[in-house]
Amino acid sequence: MEVVTAEVAGMCFGVRDALAALAEIDHPERVTIFGELVHNPIVSDRLARRGFVTTGENDRERLPETDIVLITAHGVSDRERNRLRSAGKTLVDTTCPLVVNAHRAAIALRDRGFHLLVVGRPGHVEVRGIVEDLPSFDVIERVEDVQTYPHYKLGIICQTTARASDVAAIRTAVAERNPSAEIEFVDTVCRPTKEHQRSLENLLTRVDAMVVVGGPNSNNTRELVKLCEERGVRAIRVQSAAELDPEWFQGARLVGLTAGTSTLDETIAEVREALQSINM
Repeated sequence: MEVVTAEVAGMCFGVRDALAALAEIDHPERVTIFGELVHNPIVSDRLARRGFVTTGENDRERLPETDIVLITAHGVSDRERNRLRSAGKTLVDTTCPLVVNAHRAAIALRDRGFHLLVVGRPGHVEVRGIVEDLPSFDVIERVEDVQTYPHYKLGIICQTTARASDVAAIRTAVAERNPSAEIEFVDTVCRPTKEHQRSLENLLTRVDAMVVVGGPNSNNTRELVKLCEERGVRAIRVQSAAELDPEWFQGARLVGLTAGTSTLDETIAEVREALQSINM
């Protein structure tokens, strides 16, 4: 069985920068990570063993007990930053610059009187950080969610890890169902996400199956799996090499390998090595 790895796979610069920032912290027990730094259980476990305190992503209403609070790569709203600072917390900010761009685009449209349509997954921590600063918004995950909106000005932005093809379809549906509205679109899907998806698409016509490595809460990993399924290619999603079952690859001659943007290089290497050891 031959294994081919996608040209672009694994950790993006935003995740690398966030991990580098934490590596510089000398007293992790004095720092609360405000949610999951990245959606990767392996990384979360290592940070816990170093002594970092972590606030659950659905438990952030309660103020952290430590004086130092680390904002994760997914970012938070300005409202939440102000709440933390007002409580006397010192913030260490590891928000991905491309998430910051999405926030800025949303605020700029808000300030010009647009009702915001955020293409993304409802409840996702990045989406929550954006919409908490908006007085008027809808979150759209699928084309079927698009409505005729009672607003004359509609601004469209995207969760940075949304799939470009989904964004295009939703954008078209918004225009079709709101022909009288002034519509402004800002493409805030990040470049690493687009490159991961494009690189995966280049493999899908060649492989018998695709292994996608990533955590269960990783939206960009979920989108990679979805892309495989829509192209009729069997997607096998794992977090580590230990989860691989050789029986899954019966009859496969060429297996592709890709990984979400929060997957460690070492994890990808371990999965690749395990796949190459399978002799079917």
